[in-house]
Amino acid sequence: MKMLQRIHSHTVHSRRVELLTRHLAPLLPQDGLVLDIGCGDGLLGSCLSKINSNVEIKGLDVLIRQDTKIPVSEFDGTTIPFENKSVDSILLVDVLHHTVDPSVILKEAKRVARKSIIIKDHTRNGLFAKPTLRFMDWVGNASYGVALPYNYLSYEEWQQMFSELDLDVIDWESDLHLYPKPADYLFGRSLHFIARIRVSHENAT
Repeated sequence: MKMLQRIHSHTVHSRRVELLTRHLAPLLPQDGLVLDIGCGDGLLGSCLSKINSNVEIKGLDVLIRQDTKIPVSEFDGTTIPFENKSVDSILLVDVLHHTVDPSVILKEAKRVARKSIIIKDHTRNGLFAKPTLRFMDWVGNASYGVALPYNYLSYEEWQQMFSELDLDVIDWESDLHLYPKPADYLFGRSLHFIARIRVSHENAT
């Protein structure tokens, strides 16, 4: 299995970062500060900042890796150590399914973000969705000591949570093709999504 994880790190990871960069770059603000929560090695944030040098990207993670590609600070996985409305946009890329309660981080993201929250995560819909997601999660993250609660939500559960938190989803894309064919038929399909959420503080106190 360690060999499988090494293959994933050297092949799947680089392709994933490249394709996610293409999907995410148009959703970011044109300038300002973006906070990448759960950024890992920071490679994705680094690639995004190269596309638009007017955007500053900082990272947060519960585990700080060596030689990160962007500045990364440690946090407790619950409270984002930034003031209210202090960053323009927040990135949550394959982070929320690693939490016991995704709404906790989403509430914090809503507090800290001025403009938007951008999420890349999974939907637990379709044949054998959960075991497939568990397998991908283990291969991609177990060797780094990342928590694996395998907390995958269905599309309906995501929408219900967004509604309860009064989050306005303005973009939703599930046709991402993160894997080469034929692997995409098994590991891609409708198991992934990217959503952009508009943050409003009109009623904030």
